[in-house]
Amino acid sequence: MNNYQTKTNALIFGASRGIGLGFVKALLEKQDVNIYATYRRTNLSTELLSLETTHHQTLHCLAVDVTKEDQITNLSDYIQQQTESKLHLVINCVGILHQGTLQPEKSLKHINLENLVYYFQVNSIASVLIAKHFMPLFCHSNKSILAFISAKIGSIHDNHLGGWYGYRASKAALNMFMRTIAIEYSRKCSQTIVVSLHPGTTDTDLSKPFQKNIPPHQLFSIEKTVNQLLEVIYSLTANDSGYFISWEGNRVLW
Repeated sequence: MNNYQTKTNALIFGASRGIGLGFVKALLEKQDVNIYATYRRTNLSTELLSLETTHHQTLHCLAVDVTKEDQITNLSDYIQQQTESKLHLVINCVGILHQGTLQPEKSLKHINLENLVYYFQVNSIASVLIAKHFMPLFCHSNKSILAFISAKIGSIHDNHLGGWYGYRASKAALNMFMRTIAIEYSRKCSQTIVVSLHPGTTDTDLSKPFQKNIPPHQLFSIEKTVNQLLEVIYSLTANDSGYFISWEGNRVLW
């Protein structure tokens, strides 16, 4: 993965499973990549932690809850010490759609304040905190990527069905944060490309309860999604910074 320089430092947030774990596996196949990967709960991260055991010189796993700003700060400080303050690829894969009693709202009567706040904490606020605290690691002369996994359902233009208030709005907020982050990064870390990425519908725990009506050709394996997104990431140019880009490489309308 030497698209950036001799040694690439990558950081994957939300690497315990799904797309995040897929990115870790794909990057482990590359040469000269130093990977940092975050997880939240040890009992749900056995495969990731097993990979760390067999790739201990390349893969470094760290427990981080992205809803806690102090934990993001501590991670940034730690990686700055380990990498001479240089990151070249950061992908935030953390996201929530359903969890226990938290479920996508079908109508206004299902709106719950606590759930709404949590959607925003995880799906949007976490990313702007990452951009805030990791900016010093992007202020160098090498081409770098800061990417956030979004979803087409966060496109206001594409909303024709309604429902899913918290998820839709928090992903739309993520895209606005990304756009604003990209503008500031262009002034302060000019070699960094900042994007939101739409991965398509992927066969993960997040999408499983909602796969019933999805045609098989539109449901991607994790490996396929990751390979498609890496292809997009490797082809990004400065002109793409600040845009919402699909797995096909096309810009998604806001």
